Amino acid sequence: MTDERHSPTTAGPTPQPTPTVTVTRSTPTHPPGTSAEENTLPFGIPPDRPEILVGAAFAGGVVAAMILKRLGGD
Repeated sequence: MTDERHSPTTAGPTPQPTPTVTVTRSTPTHPPGTSAEENTLPFGIPPDRPEILVGAAFAGGVVAAMILKRLGGD
């Protein structure tokens, strides 16, 4: 290390905290507070298939539109 104030250091990147399982995402095999698996999506959807969430959101929008149309009358 040098005495210069702005010289680069040899320290590596800052370690990130380990993600943990929240209460709402806990299961019997992964109770709250345990380490979580990386790259997990809700409802057990594999991380390499995000289009499933997009399709579900689209279908939910169509159903909501149909319900609102019926409630609106003519």
